[in-house]
Amino acid sequence: MTDRRSRTAPRRPSGRTRRITPRTHWLLLCVLVVTLSAALLLQGYTHHMFGITSDDVTGPRGRADTVPGRVADGGPVIADAAGAPHTARPKARTIALTFDDGPDPVWTPRILDVLRRNHVQATFFVVGTEVVDHPELVRRIVADGHQIGIHTFTHPDLSRLAPWQRSLELRETQLAVAGAAGVTTALLRPPYSSENDALNDADWSVLEQAGAAGYVTVLTTQDAQDWQRPGTARIVANATPHGTAGQILLMHDGGGDRSQTVAALNTLIPRLKAQGFRFATVGAAVGMAGPVQRAGLGDHLQGMALIGLLRAGDWVVRLLGFLMFAAGAVSVLRAAVVLFTARRHRRLRKGHRAEPWGAPVTERVSVIVPAYNESAGIEAAVRSLLASDHPVEIIVVDDGSTDGTADLVESLGLPGVRVIRQENAGKPAALNTGLAAAGCDLVVMVDGDTVFEPGTVRTIVQPFADPRVGAVSGNAKVVNRGGLLGRWQHIEYVVGFNLDRRLFDLAECMPTVPGAVGAFRRRALLALGGVSDTTLAEDTDLTMALCRAGWRVVYEERAVAWTEAPASLNALWRQRYRWCYGTLQAMWKHRGALLQRGAAGKLGRRGLVYLLLFQVLLPLLAPVVDVFAVYGLIFLDPLRITALWLAFLLLQLLMGLYAFRLDGERPGPLWSLPLQQFVYRQLMYLVVIQSVFTAISGSRLRWQRMERYGSLPATALAPASAPASVPAAARTSGEQPVP
Repeated sequence: MTDRRSRTAPRRPSGRTRRITPRTHWLLLCVLVVTLSAALLLQGYTHHMFGITSDDVTGPRGRADTVPGRVADGGPVIADAAGAPHTARPKARTIALTFDDGPDPVWTPRILDVLRRNHVQATFFVVGTEVVDHPELVRRIVADGHQIGIHTFTHPDLSRLAPWQRSLELRETQLAVAGAAGVTTALLRPPYSSENDALNDADWSVLEQAGAAGYVTVLTTQDAQDWQRPGTARIVANATPHGTAGQILLMHDGGGDRSQTVAALNTLIPRLKAQGFRFATVGAAVGMAGPVQRAGLGDHLQGMALIGLLRAGDWVVRLLGFLMFAAGAVSVLRAAVVLFTARRHRRLRKGHRAEPWGAPVTERVSVIVPAYNESAGIEAAVRSLLASDHPVEIIVVDDGSTDGTADLVESLGLPGVRVIRQENAGKPAALNTGLAAAGCDLVVMVDGDTVFEPGTVRTIVQPFADPRVGAVSGNAKVVNRGGLLGRWQHIEYVVGFNLDRRLFDLAECMPTVPGAVGAFRRRALLALGGVSDTTLAEDTDLTMALCRAGWRVVYEERAVAWTEAPASLNALWRQRYRWCYGTLQAMWKHRGALLQRGAAGKLGRRGLVYLLLFQVLLPLLAPVVDVFAVYGLIFLDPLRITALWLAFLLLQLLMGLYAFRLDGERPGPLWSLPLQQFVYRQLMYLVVIQSVFTAISGSRLRWQRMERYGSLPATALAPASAPASVPAAARTSGEQPVP
């Protein structure tokens, strides 16, 4: 039967406004990711590339052909190494106490207290990363009259670095000191250095480069070896001079437990003073004029900026670590809950296999097929509906198609099929037209790119035996599973959508009855005023409205429909963009459910919170988590990060295996799950980001129709069979859903 009226329901505004796609957010996102990556790169380099280790310099010395003899045999303070190098020694009976690897928040203040009590000035060779973390200690060192020297930024072996890295290490440390205490210093002690005669050619190249930059290198003449923590008595013995020659004594105020150093100083300083030794800074011990100067305004400001940037990086890393942990914990909790509820859902349905809802529903059903340019698949869809083993009337609402969709359906001359033509007004208007023309109280809505199995209509209406049920969600399956993109969507439909629907079913908070396969009570829809066109996800909007009206919405996994999925990334993007944006619209529209009671309250406090957490917030965090994961692989523990990723992948695989078993699917496509994490997942969270920015900007997104490929079969399905285009593995009897 054909109805050529333009429409049988009042025309609603289509809601199609000019598409305004915000672009600045992509620039903002790129800037954010680049800034975050740069901050993490700097933070990782400065905190994890090298790090403080012991000052043990044992091992092969290496060739020393380029080390000048007057340096190898000279004093420990070396100036003008790049030109005409000369050295200096401390004056007789003069001890220059030097401390490396600080400042440390525990031990540096204690050492400073000992020095203050004994009226001794010393020289502290500071590590840049520690300066950034504890700038107040650098200020105290300077305020107490001690000298500052630099000990590089990350404590690497400078002889193993490229020249540009050496310059970076020295410059960053100098800026950190300038930012922390407002001073600059000419004193340098390379990490892992010792006495003059230990210099080799590689070491000398470092000293030459440092000398060209204006630094004076300070080596040692005596090592207390406190880094070995041999005991207080041994440290005192190692630090006591043999004779009256002046010494530059190496000790440590950072890099580990320095309690023995503090105890040794309390004994050493009074003892050496009693023996006639005096203590001085390096500059005073060798007669150097003003190695520490007030920093210029530019260096001070740059130093403050460097400290601020690195401290912010530390805070960001801690925050990201917390967020990553929280996201992982929430994801694991979600997996556990979803698997538990899926198992419980299956057991409940299995326990009521014969008549789970009550007496069988046998009344006739109106099937509404909204169609806009569906000529590629409309014949297969209509013929599959006619092959139903349940009495149906089929209403095809042609929404102003330009490809002859209506003519094609009419030309088939199929009994029980009515075509209604209307001007193009949008899918909600087409559904309302079909709803007004429907002659049955139960209606099934199906997209024009979807085919039903013979028992789908009968199965999907059985829950209406319960008078509390207002809508039923069916089980949509992907028909075009070829290629990686098809497999990934197949996995998403089975694992993501259907497991979630089982959870929503048990929690009585189903947020969406899919447009591809859903059944409704006609009177419930009419009481709502029909299908609203205020959102782009009319199915989600309608389902939430039914829940808020007190109706129960359930999931019937045995009501199987086969639908076309996007076959290109561009088509997938447009489809998911519309879905996600429309879902956000529906969530905002029905936010009042959060404060309601009854069925509406369940939707609000269960369904909406779940959607917000797992479909909005977690995807928004995904780029940050990915960046931090790369950071962990490079700078932290790659084995641990890899193990965590593999554990997460294993959890997803287990979920996939169980979901495929529940749905009667063969697990073969799950081999592509690891690859899905590197392409498909990123595309999905970019969709969420785009949708959120579109919503925040107040832009309206127009309807984006998916391209049809004609992959549905051209003839009606035989009973208990799948579409001819479904892979052979999916056409076996094992493909039937598990009750």
